[in-house]
Amino acid sequence: MDTAEFSDWLSAIGRLSGEQISLALAELADFARRSGGVRKQPSAEARPEAEPPSGKGEGRKGSRIERDVLATIGEGKVERLGCAHCGADEIVGWGRSHGLPRYRCKACGRTFNAATGTAMARLRKKDRWLDPAQAMIDGVSLAKAAERCGVHPTTAYRWRHRFLSAPALDKPQMLQGIVEADETFMLESFKGRRSGLVRKARKRGGKARHPGAFSANIPVLVARDRSGATTDAVLTEDTAVFLSQALSSAMSPANLLVCDGGRPLCAFARRAQIPVRVVPAPGKPLPGEPDIHINNVNAYHSPLKEWVRRFHGVATRNLPNYLGWRRALKASAEPNPQRWMLGALGQGHYQQLTR
Repeated sequence: MDTAEFSDWLSAIGRLSGEQISLALAELADFARRSGGVRKQPSAEARPEAEPPSGKGEGRKGSRIERDVLATIGEGKVERLGCAHCGADEIVGWGRSHGLPRYRCKACGRTFNAATGTAMARLRKKDRWLDPAQAMIDGVSLAKAAERCGVHPTTAYRWRHRFLSAPALDKPQMLQGIVEADETFMLESFKGRRSGLVRKARKRGGKARHPGAFSANIPVLVARDRSGATTDAVLTEDTAVFLSQALSSAMSPANLLVCDGGRPLCAFARRAQIPVRVVPAPGKPLPGEPDIHINNVNAYHSPLKEWVRRFHGVATRNLPNYLGWRRALKASAEPNPQRWMLGALGQGHYQQLTR
């Protein structure tokens, strides 16, 4: 633009009305907000050294974008739940710290962020959190997850189980209508333990000597209603006592329990006064009653075991976390890192339904 054109453009601004100027400024502000705002570039002397790229990220720009995404996820959680300490709704912004916005509760006067009170609290390197979240959605091994995130495998292991603490507890409060329940068994594993083994160590998971209820097999209960809501539990023993601990809060006499006739499940139903129907053979509905079957729960068992097999043995102490991992993947129609991070912050699929 030459001098004459600039003069014409400048004189045209003076002919605009106040309303037109306000509209133009509003559109400019909206454009700046959508494009991430305009930042003043520091001089060469004052410019800090570039941050190293995080894994396969995009360096400083990618880190800033990820921090903004985390901030948006955290804001959604705080708006839904209020104060992390007392649950009050009178919340005001209180600056920013370690990559997350902080808030202050007017009721109790305490400050907090979206991770306060969760397993994610005080976990560092927040600019890389979306990478392990995507790795968990893809179900990659620990070594591959560490490579993606550019961290040590021990850090990747710690992150994995911090990310799984909330999904492991994300279960439906109550199952509805017909509920199918059945146990499956997984081989006991002391993976990661270096001493105190009661047997010779196995390699790459190993195989069970006998199927079903056996001393080396860990019972895993899965119960599903016809809407797909799923609850599960690792049982210390396959008895009515431990089944009651796992199912008593999720079932009531209003439900109808369908099972294969196992004694522990029938004993639980009798004690809880829950109607029970026994199918004559797994996978086959009762004659004349096509809805009375356990096909859904059996269809959940097989993919679960196949999915766990990729990890070449899961330590029994970590098995509840892996069950929560699989349950979170099945509950989300289109899992993405943002939704996964929300679940890790205590707002998983079933937890959101109960708020």
